[in-house]
Amino acid sequence: MTNGKTVLPMHNRILSSLREAVLFVRDDGIIMKGNDVAANVLSIESFDKQSIYDYFNFDLLKKSREVHQLMELRNQDRELIEVNSIQVSENSYCLLLHTLSFQDKAEEIKQYINENTAVGSEGIVMYGDHTIVDCDTVFSNMFGYAPEEIKGMEIRHLIDQKSLHKMERLCLTSENTYELIGVHRNGSKFHVEVIDYPYNNQGTIVRVASVKDITERIENENRIEYMAYYDELTDLPNRNFFHKVLQEAVSEAKESGEILSVFFIDLDYFKEINDTLGYTFGDQLLKACGDRLKAFLHMDTFIARMSGDEFLILQRNTPTKEAAVDLAERLIAEFERPIKMGEYEIYTSVSIGISIYPENGTNANDLIKHADSAMYVIKEKHRNNYNLFDSSISENFKMRLTMETELRKALKQGQFELHYQPQKNLNTGKIVGLEALLRWNHPEKGYISPGEFIPLAEKTGLIMEIGDWVLYESCKQNKRWQDQGYEPVIVSVNLSAKQFHQRSLVQKVKDILADTGLDPQYLELEITESMAMAHEDFILNTLHELRKLGVLVSIDDFGTGYSSFKYLSLFPITKLKIDKMFLNDEQRENKAIVKSIIHMSHSLNMKVIAEGVETLEQLTFLSKARCDEMQGFYLSKPLPAPQLTKFFVE
Repeated sequence: MTNGKTVLPMHNRILSSLREAVLFVRDDGIIMKGNDVAANVLSIESFDKQSIYDYFNFDLLKKSREVHQLMELRNQDRELIEVNSIQVSENSYCLLLHTLSFQDKAEEIKQYINENTAVGSEGIVMYGDHTIVDCDTVFSNMFGYAPEEIKGMEIRHLIDQKSLHKMERLCLTSENTYELIGVHRNGSKFHVEVIDYPYNNQGTIVRVASVKDITERIENENRIEYMAYYDELTDLPNRNFFHKVLQEAVSEAKESGEILSVFFIDLDYFKEINDTLGYTFGDQLLKACGDRLKAFLHMDTFIARMSGDEFLILQRNTPTKEAAVDLAERLIAEFERPIKMGEYEIYTSVSIGISIYPENGTNANDLIKHADSAMYVIKEKHRNNYNLFDSSISENFKMRLTMETELRKALKQGQFELHYQPQKNLNTGKIVGLEALLRWNHPEKGYISPGEFIPLAEKTGLIMEIGDWVLYESCKQNKRWQDQGYEPVIVSVNLSAKQFHQRSLVQKVKDILADTGLDPQYLELEITESMAMAHEDFILNTLHELRKLGVLVSIDDFGTGYSSFKYLSLFPITKLKIDKMFLNDEQRENKAIVKSIIHMSHSLNMKVIAEGVETLEQLTFLSKARCDEMQGFYLSKPLPAPQLTKFFVE
């Protein structure tokens, strides 16, 4: 400022020659100077004593030294102009004005909001309180209209009712990006993202917005969410969703004091159905079971698929344990009805474990875990039944987990031993065989009963590795005795069901015999009666392959299963072992059964051995009945290898 006058930073001749509309304005809004282009934009003949406040809100431009803003002119047409404001001195500003066509506005908005999207993917619309003022073709096409049809249309015709309320609410806030549901001309709905372009509307609600169709993105997000929380096969919530809902229910129950029940449901015999009829059929069965469970959906129940053939139910507001039991009984009754699937009527059942909040757990993990434990117990014992959790179940599971860990260590650390029980020929009085029996010599607990760890080894699959060790060590020890000059005897090894049904069994036996150098005729493999009678074709083929090797095969615990004489005549069995239960003197019928088994076996060219012989009377009876061999405590208990040499003949 010089002598009370503001010196402009531009000569008048330069100012008048510019094609851009340029104004110089004092801090109080008085226009000091401008060119003809600017006068034309503002529709005034002279700048003398004119205030910029008469045309737009100048205060918005004084907030920073440099401002770029869309402004609405206070004229009849309420035109939209672009204003660049630069503070050139302490009390003066240079304003660059630029009028915009609607397409100019659209491009300006896109540049302003920095949206780096594909060309043509966004539409631009100008709208007032209720009516569309103007739009581009991208916006009108998005909704199925021509631009001229959409101008003047009320917004409510283009936005879903719920979204309209949302938009009206957000317009009162500073939020400028939000998602709405649009309505196409044909009535279909789609998702849009709206970004309002901020500019001063001079007290009149006029907005310019960028609108983008985001339907594909929303559907993908919904799909991902569905996959995260729902099971695609049954269309039921999955375990993640169940866990989330249960956690929320527990939190609410802590405040309200309500009782919750968690049901862990397992389909009985699903594996057998799956193995027999195939996985596609199994999937259809699971879907049918899921549909059947949906009949139990009510206000207070939440149902989910856990995994495989397992389902979960949350029952809220359970008044008593009896109410939980009532639901379990209704579930069991529902699944006792056959499920019609094509040409099949499938009869299945369910085993159900129940845990109660807060008695059996105060968090989601414990409630699900304890319901699972209760189900596991009932499935082992009965199936088609329910079981309420109690603390002893948890203790038993802890013991089993501990034993499983120790069982794995036992194999690695050489804690297993083999004891052998002699088998005597009743005609010659010679020891002709030895049954190898597994023993676990725990470093702290001493000897652990096979009845405790063998079932666990079978459930965990460890029986395969343990069984291989037993077979190898038995063959190796038997060959060692022969190398020491003792008369050869047969070593008998029990096979578990898992071992016997493995496809590689015959090759594995062949390899072990080759590694140990034992002649196949001195190895006998024992299988149970039920194992021999299942999957007849496969079993028959395996037995024939073993006999081709020269290995002997016997049936253990004969008489306790459901053998058919027809199958016995087909199978290349070399020996039957009579179960010790038939040597009970108190039941006269047992003696008749033993005599029948011996007579039948001899007619099929099989030998017979009786186990569990404990008295002279039993031995005398077996000799008179022409039983071939015996073993039992009357002769000797199972002994470690070093203590057996007294039974051998050099």
